[in-house]
Amino acid sequence: MAEEFGNYLKQLRESKGLTINQLAALAGISGAQISRIENGLRGVPKPATLRKIAEATEVSYEELMGHAGYLTEAESSPEGPIPVWATSKDKRDFRQMLEDDGELMFDGIPLNKEDKQRIKDVLTGLFWEAKQMNKRTQPKHNPGKE
Repeated sequence: MAEEFGNYLKQLRESKGLTINQLAALAGISGAQISRIENGLRGVPKPATLRKIAEATEVSYEELMGHAGYLTEAESSPEGPIPVWATSKDKRDFRQMLEDDGELMFDGIPLNKEDKQRIKDVLTGLFWEAKQMNKRTQPKHNPGKE
């Protein structure tokens, strides 16, 4: 998947007439990171990184999330991107995590919409990574061996 996404990103960047360094500057990430992604040497970027690339390339965030494997084609929800492997319980857990609509503040100052979205992107990525890791590490229950 990382190599496929890397090829997609390279084609996207070139179609926009951008060098690696230009894309890196626009997205606020390092040129080395862009290069590693394009060459399949780094895994698929996290949702927060994909949002930066989407804004820099003027491509929809959902399109990048789809190419990165976070979404099935055209899948999206009000809660944000949901991986194809997520169960209904996983989706419920995610909605519960985001339900608290309290005002987010930093150092006593309310956060603006852009900063709230950045935090949501990071939390979304971390939530789904943790869920996926948990699914890989949980021992399978074998009812005949209790």
